[in-house]
Amino acid sequence: MKYTLNDPKIKEPSSNNYKKNYDFLFVQNVTNFMPFSFGDLKNIYFTIVNHGWKEFTFYCPSEYINCLDDVKKLSNDQDLLTHLNNYVHPYNSFSNVKTVINESGEITVSIEYFYTEEQEDIINKKVDEIYNSIINDNMDLYTKILTIHDYIINNTKYDVTRNNEGNSIYKSYIAYGPLIEGYATCNGYTDAMALFLEKLNVPNFKVAMTPDENSDTEGHVWNAVLIDNKWLHLDLTWDDPVSSDGTDYLQHKYFLITTNQLEEADTSGEVKVTEHQFKPTFYPELKKQEN
Repeated sequence: MKYTLNDPKIKEPSSNNYKKNYDFLFVQNVTNFMPFSFGDLKNIYFTIVNHGWKEFTFYCPSEYINCLDDVKKLSNDQDLLTHLNNYVHPYNSFSNVKTVINESGEITVSIEYFYTEEQEDIINKKVDEIYNSIINDNMDLYTKILTIHDYIINNTKYDVTRNNEGNSIYKSYIAYGPLIEGYATCNGYTDAMALFLEKLNVPNFKVAMTPDENSDTEGHVWNAVLIDNKWLHLDLTWDDPVSSDGTDYLQHKYFLITTNQLEEADTSGEVKVTEHQFKPTFYPELKKQEN
């Protein structure tokens, strides 16, 4: 394969309104789109998704001998891409990423996003409506997040049908489900909470479990939130447990807790929770603190 030897002009599209302007330990925004390592490639992909670009082209330099092989490796690593996707605004999260590699070293990344513009408009109006009705300026940040947490849970039921059968009449896998239809899976709860955290200008990302190879546990996702310079867990799904008799419950067991407290909460009850297994490699902000 040939590598591009000239200095190509990269056309940077305009970002949409949902770009996060802050970085994380796992991924960072970049302004230089000439990669020289696998880490550079990872950050370029993150920047593309985070900016809401539907298509973007960059180039492998001749000095980066393994560039094309690393692009293939990254673009085929669904696990890594899934975790990368958790760091962007819900509206910029993708449903599919397509990478086209040219022999000259030209790389074109095309993105399909989860949310339609129509869904975004409907959800944004609902978020504003809810926020203006339940939040006031006299509340501190903790109280605001607690109030939103309780509102979503009190107005949402877990979509058992989608969980059991893999399909449902509700869009419970995105924020449209809990905020418009009143039904959610863990993805819907997490996206809905993330939208309010963004409205509050609170740094946040989503956390996806990474089950052991021999585990039969299905996937799970929840929120990570930066409060007072400390990253904390926030899991609305487990604070809205499904009861056998249909009774609605509201808990705060998984409300803004440390990783140490998360582990204690998972093991303290009669039922041992295994859905919060995650790799600190992907979420280094949430590394367990030594006692």
